[in-house]
Amino acid sequence: MYIVVEGDDPGYDIFVNGRALARHEDAVESLALRLGVKPLIEFFSADENSMALLIEEGAGNPDLLKRLPPPQWYAPEDGLTTVAALVGDLRREPQQLGTEGALVLAELEEYERVLHKTQERGLRWHLAVSWR
Repeated sequence: MYIVVEGDDPGYDIFVNGRALARHEDAVESLALRLGVKPLIEFFSADENSMALLIEEGAGNPDLLKRLPPPQWYAPEDGLTTVAALVGDLRREPQQLGTEGALVLAELEEYERVLHKTQERGLRWHLAVSWR
């Protein structure tokens, strides 16, 4: 799971390592719901570039590119609400996600940094998924 920022080049590094988050997506979604915030997966949107990567990785149908709706973009504040709640709870109790709780927390902190930069620049974002 990674962050896509609107536009060609936002002017800052948007790399986040979302592998542990992807592995624990169900548990992170349950945690978000328990905390009363929107689950991260609800910020997912397929855009042409991410779908092309999925198809290249063998995880999609090339015909989907022709019927792809416009990507959905989200305000960084909305993502920060979710991420801040998850970070706060996992800082208090990282073991609630098992042995990888600290990894998930570290990835969420990366998301938080990128979303703060996105907010500072007045840009929008969404999540995408890679199957690699």
